[in-house]
Amino acid sequence: MQHPQLGRYPAARHLVAQISDTHLLHGGAPLGGSADTVSALAQVSAQLERLGSSIDAIVVTGDVADLGEPDAYRLALDALEPLARRTGARLIWVMGNHDERAAFRTELLDEPAGESPVHRIADVDGLRIITLDSTVPGYHHGELDDASLDWLDAALAEPAVHGTIIAMHHAPIATPLALMDVLELRGQERLAEVVRDRDVRLILGGHLHYATNGSFAGIPVSVAGATAYTMDLSAPPRALVGIDGGRSFTLVHLFDDGLVTSVVPVGPFPAVTSFGEEFLTEIELLSPEQRLERFSRKRATE
Repeated sequence: MQHPQLGRYPAARHLVAQISDTHLLHGGAPLGGSADTVSALAQVSAQLERLGSSIDAIVVTGDVADLGEPDAYRLALDALEPLARRTGARLIWVMGNHDERAAFRTELLDEPAGESPVHRIADVDGLRIITLDSTVPGYHHGELDDASLDWLDAALAEPAVHGTIIAMHHAPIATPLALMDVLELRGQERLAEVVRDRDVRLILGGHLHYATNGSFAGIPVSVAGATAYTMDLSAPPRALVGIDGGRSFTLVHLFDDGLVTSVVPVGPFPAVTSFGEEFLTEIELLSPEQRLERFSRKRATE
């Protein structure tokens, strides 16, 4: 259920949930011997369940499996497919550098094994979501070759009713982590030529293991934080440190003339303050002036 319009902005037309870098292992083994990636993804699913049918799509932006093991992909399906069915959301998978194309196809897409790039187009109530495979077999950096960019150029030839989101693992933005520069996306110059002045509203990325935002060719870029582990950007400048904490996912609200991305922390946390459905119902029944008096006016302290 979408929220009522109580201010300037109406309810979003589309809601996309973005999950990234789950890094699941065979049998649910802990990543690095300590990180419980299965429980983390289960927690994400439980939190998204609260949003119910308001979710239009769930986009998983790569590194679904840490070693590309078939069983790891089945764990991802077990966590997210029931959620997609219950909410009616479209479940969309994106290749990451830790994924293996053959198992990714057979286990997640129910397709024959193959090694060609996994590019797809999904229509979600007029919103076009393009999944672009930026991976290089045998390597962890990203690259878009001419064939992939030609495919993208053709896919964008006609605008979609509500515009386009491109979901890819290697986001085309800068990172303050020097070592991650080695694993950046190559071929960005021509990518900019292809997407500039088209109907692309947003680029979704993963790979970095921390939530961040930027822009590319005039297009907003939103990178989701990982659910497996998080990079510590407060570590010493020449260090690359992954921590068992700080997990998050992203919600993307798309309006007719704009969008908002929001980072959601993963985990059960104690509530500090809470206003429930009954209070919102009360506010809805008031006039705009009464709403300000009820919820905006500061109360005198005793």
